[in-house]
Amino acid sequence: MFIDLQKITTVEKQQWLQHAIAPRPICFASTIGNDGLVNLSPFSFFNLFSSNPPVVIFSPCRRVRDNTTKHTLENVMEIPECVINIVDYDMVQQTSLSSCEFPKGVDEFTKSGFTKEAASIVKPPMVKEAKIKLECRVNEIKSLGNEGGAGQLVIAEVLCMHVADSILGSDGKIDQLKMQHVARLGGDWYCKVDANNLFQVEKPNTKLGIGVDALPQGIRNSAVLTGNHLGMLGNVHDMPVIDPSFSDDRLKNIVQYYAVSPAEMEKELHLYASELLKEGRVQDAWQILLAGE
Repeated sequence: MFIDLQKITTVEKQQWLQHAIAPRPICFASTIGNDGLVNLSPFSFFNLFSSNPPVVIFSPCRRVRDNTTKHTLENVMEIPECVINIVDYDMVQQTSLSSCEFPKGVDEFTKSGFTKEAASIVKPPMVKEAKIKLECRVNEIKSLGNEGGAGQLVIAEVLCMHVADSILGSDGKIDQLKMQHVARLGGDWYCKVDANNLFQVEKPNTKLGIGVDALPQGIRNSAVLTGNHLGMLGNVHDMPVIDPSFSDDRLKNIVQYYAVSPAEMEKELHLYASELLKEGRVQDAWQILLAGE
């Protein structure tokens, strides 16, 4: 299906893009204006863009229906500071409630049932219930347009962080398994990051992976191994060779049983290797696959 974004309405653009570009982390921003009124509002156009200096960007877009601006944007234009409270599963329903278009002057902290907590450096208060809070100075506001739906990028430098002890691991750092992040998708959909859907991918750093193109043709063109499997096999730093000391009873049985049918043996070896790769046992999977080459 081909979608020409130049020929559809803003609402339709928003629908297609927000379902496609997901999940998106949630910036739960607390701000304050010159009148002393505090605003609390979530934004899913948000991410980390620099570590040094530490810079995040979120976008309180102009409203599609009437092209008005958000109270958050008006506040940071007056007092260029904010607190970005990171949303986890324990907060998601209250966070959603705070997104109601309450009139200016209505306190979203009160409406959503969150507790104000004084920040250390900036004027806006923090959300006490949030397990991670980022105190930020707004360095720049960049408008992407003047029509409804146009992003208004708030470029903010993180001055300090507050992190709950409850989500720290034994190393004193944030333990991803303890912080159930929540992210936005399209429409009413959200997702929760927890132990049931977390997985690790070995990150290539100083050493280069050999690449999928370096895999033997029989492995590269496998009818069993997926693209993810090939990516794992291609992420080793040197082409593996058969290890004479490697011993595996299932491998022996496959070779003995399917010796008269090379095609069937290759299939069984690839099936076994795929199981090992699912367990993260890349080197063992290589030994199984090399037995069929």
